[in-house]
Amino acid sequence: MIYVLVGILAVIVLVILANVRIVPQSQAFVIERLGTYATTWHTGLHVKIPFIDRIAKRVSLKEKVMDFVPQPVITKDNVTMMIDTVVYFQITDPKLNAYGVENPISALENLSATTLRNIIGDLELDQTLTSRDVINSKMRIILDEATDPWGIKVNRVEVKNIMPPDAIKNAMEKQMRAERERRESILIAEGQKQSAILVAEGKKQSMILEAEANKQAMILKAEAEKEAAIQKALGEAQAIREVQQAKADGLKMIREADADDAVIKLRSLEALEKAADGQSTKIIIPSEIQSMAGVVTAVSELAKEKKG
Repeated sequence: MIYVLVGILAVIVLVILANVRIVPQSQAFVIERLGTYATTWHTGLHVKIPFIDRIAKRVSLKEKVMDFVPQPVITKDNVTMMIDTVVYFQITDPKLNAYGVENPISALENLSATTLRNIIGDLELDQTLTSRDVINSKMRIILDEATDPWGIKVNRVEVKNIMPPDAIKNAMEKQMRAERERRESILIAEGQKQSAILVAEGKKQSMILEAEANKQAMILKAEAEKEAAIQKALGEAQAIREVQQAKADGLKMIREADADDAVIKLRSLEALEKAADGQSTKIIIPSEIQSMAGVVTAVSELAKEKKG
């Protein structure tokens, strides 16, 4: 009897231990009781009721990355191309993820493909190639809203590759080559234009500098001529002043010798001499000519006294 009780206790312990579960970090367990959703276990130690509770689904709460295969899409201008996308998503509600959709990953892939076709169908080829950010943003908003009933949060959507047909690739390469050649021609023309402008500017500056130099030379020359004329005039004035001063000094000396009348007569004699040397046909003899010899004699005597 004792062995039976020990056996029963051992079985009970084993059953309890078999129904003890530890939920790791970033995971959740969906629990059903008699086939009906009961609760969701999160991180920690849990015990389920034997033969009544069961773990319906183990859900990872980490962010997942799904790289979907390229999808054929048609643009608004009827160009068929292959586009593949990368979707970053995370399960936020384990219950909805377990019961909302049969295969969430497959459903998300199909939804991504149809959404991409709808968006690209409204864009032309050039817009498709240059509007990746717009495509990514629209797809994220649409997918995030559509996957809410599945307990999925779409964090980010990226268009990975856009592969147009070979004919379109060749045409694009020719267009890019032509564009590069056009830019090269424009750059060459701009360089030549800039060079011509610089040469013209150099000539202009050279002419301006030359004109300024000529102007300065003329100004300096005029200043020099003006200075020379002033110096010449000053010299002539100084000479005139010296001559007048000499005459004044001579007259002063004569006046001091009381020889004014004799000087006047001497001046008259000098004037008569100059008149005689001229081309005049008539000679006017002053009335005082008779006494001119006396005047000369007087002046000679004064000169001798001065020397003595």
